[in-house]
Amino acid sequence: MTPARSLARQLSWQASHDPLTGLVNRREFERRLERAIGDGRRSEESHVLCYLDLDRFKIVNDTCGHSAGDELLRQISVLLHSNVRKSDLLARLGGDEFGLLLYQCSLKEARSVVEKLIDRVRAFRFLWHDKTFTIGVSIGLVEIDDRAESRAKVLSAADTAMYAAKEGGRNRFHVYQHDDRDIVRRHGDMEWVSRIVKALEEDRFCLYAQRIVPSDVQRRSRDRYELLLRMRDEDGNLVAPGEFMPAAELYDLMPAIDRWVVRTLFSRLALTGETHSDLKPLYMVNLSGASFNDEQFLAFLREQFWLHHVSPATICFEITETVAIRNLNQASQFIYQLKQLGCCFALDDFGSGMSSLNYLKNLPVDYLKIDGHFIKNVEHDVIDAATIEAINHIGHVMGLQTIAEFVENDAILEKVRLLGVDFVQGFGIDTPKPFECDRLTPWNARSLKSPVRSTKKRPALIARAESAIDA
Repeated sequence: MTPARSLARQLSWQASHDPLTGLVNRREFERRLERAIGDGRRSEESHVLCYLDLDRFKIVNDTCGHSAGDELLRQISVLLHSNVRKSDLLARLGGDEFGLLLYQCSLKEARSVVEKLIDRVRAFRFLWHDKTFTIGVSIGLVEIDDRAESRAKVLSAADTAMYAAKEGGRNRFHVYQHDDRDIVRRHGDMEWVSRIVKALEEDRFCLYAQRIVPSDVQRRSRDRYELLLRMRDEDGNLVAPGEFMPAAELYDLMPAIDRWVVRTLFSRLALTGETHSDLKPLYMVNLSGASFNDEQFLAFLREQFWLHHVSPATICFEITETVAIRNLNQASQFIYQLKQLGCCFALDDFGSGMSSLNYLKNLPVDYLKIDGHFIKNVEHDVIDAATIEAINHIGHVMGLQTIAEFVENDAILEKVRLLGVDFVQGFGIDTPKPFECDRLTPWNARSLKSPVRSTKKRPALIARAESAIDA
């Protein structure tokens, strides 16, 4: 073979293969998939596309670095390739995602193939220095026959099925069916992804604020607000977070949303001036688990404090108990570094976990926001009342302040006040209002008189709170 022909062959191979694993790359895989779709339309034989995504790969990357992650991908590629037919096509599509094209294969046969792959990957142990890791693989399957549409739609269907497998518990497979409820819901989530990205680009998110006040009307205290997120749709209508947050969390959009919240809040606080005053309110900002585990997010926060000259003493970050205990050491370090800046921290939904009190002593937080599940029924449920009392007592022993959420009427307010909870929040105190920090009026404690038991659907306390804020 001449040098010129050898070089041409080498360049051709490089153009169609992944340099790390030696497998076919995405470009070549999509080219052959297009051919398989055309073949499926013309003949009675079917093929099956499998979309594979490794489970727990990120743990290896984050714990041991990218060199370990690369070596894991190389070993997994060899493992997968050795467990499929020579006639099938295995490709690395990017990151820890792989594509497998099973030629002239029924769905029944494909199920057997992917079950074997899942078992092989489950049994695999990755060794890196003194550490051993177990991983898994989630696989989405879609049949390619005479009903197959475009390459993009077939790939989207396989990707959707793969995510359904992950939601089903990981380390399993899911077959795409047009009338599958999981698939229909997944398509809905993916539509939300597009809408969320567009809303970020067009700045259609907006902040709302809900007041948090002392349960003791005699107590003098700075104003406190929890910042809440809303989205405006294409027609200008408000969209509640419960509609778009699940998709944002599933498709890793929460870091971008959290950054939008911080930038927007800080820029508005900077416009009001006197951000270093001790008399300024305290703003409580929710952080997602994705941002909490993002190594770059802390640097982003430091930059925003410096850029907008916002005093850290005016900011309290909230994280849920579930996020905090998922990685206790990392959570403690993250909280400690922000507290060094002067911020404070609240542990949200406290009491929802099974080992709350054991974990609490290792987290340097300032506030406990008692899980609303206990608050909503406290006037009728003695066990909920006892739980609140216990959480409140332990929080006070540790020098923490407690907040009762979901205080929706006068009877709940009276009950949590008698139990000694420090602060209250909910629709019985204040309804969320569009956030304009220069228009927030100081809280008038006199509007919280002795609780009045009201049997009306709209307690008098709500009207008093709204009139105090709107005045």
